[in-house]
Amino acid sequence: MSALSQFAENIWTLDGGTVSFYGIPYATRAVIVRLSDGGLWVHSPVPETPARREKIEALGPVAHLVAPNKIHSLGIPVWQREWPAAKTWISPGFHERHPDIAHTGTLGDTPPPDWAGDIDQRVFAGHAILDEVIFLHRPSRTLIVTDLIQKHIAADEAWYWQIIKRLAGIWGPRGGTAPDIKLATTDRAAARAARDRILSWDFDSLILSHGLCLRVDAKAEVRRAWAWLDEKKRA
Repeated sequence: MSALSQFAENIWTLDGGTVSFYGIPYATRAVIVRLSDGGLWVHSPVPETPARREKIEALGPVAHLVAPNKIHSLGIPVWQREWPAAKTWISPGFHERHPDIAHTGTLGDTPPPDWAGDIDQRVFAGHAILDEVIFLHRPSRTLIVTDLIQKHIAADEAWYWQIIKRLAGIWGPRGGTAPDIKLATTDRAAARAARDRILSWDFDSLILSHGLCLRVDAKAEVRRAWAWLDEKKRA
């Protein structure tokens, strides 16, 4: 199944098709990590299908469902029904937006014992709306980013969306942070502190929820994508 691809040892990506967010098309992607205990850690679950379920269960038991920010809720309820024994972990503002979705714990800057030996994490602070948590899969040296870096590229996407996304700086290899996310970053000092902590991690690969992923030289690209935090904010 082409939608499930091995990215590195014990880490896979699962493409979930395109969804519309305020009318804008977004390709979706889940990340699946097999933890040291054999359980599967699933970042931003995409809609589940029987074919996907068979492939996923061949990797191991689904143990953790992760909502990395308050926007990425689409697949959580479905996966909760399919794998009721899995724990659900949510971003700091997720429950306020989705009070009907049950959860096990809220994510912070310290990984829970369940995956602390495999995955590090950091809340990207300073944003007025987006409460995103960034993750590092240490064994594969892979950074996992949801919305704070986007590199959309879909050959079948309408030409006008391609133009709009290019103008917004979120299209293709030179994509980065969307303009609305930049504008709503109200505490740049806090955001820079989170960025600098993330850049201190040992990673070389990058998986994005939206767009192109990188298997090598990812740190330089992440540093470039978040360089806007060092620019003087316009009045």
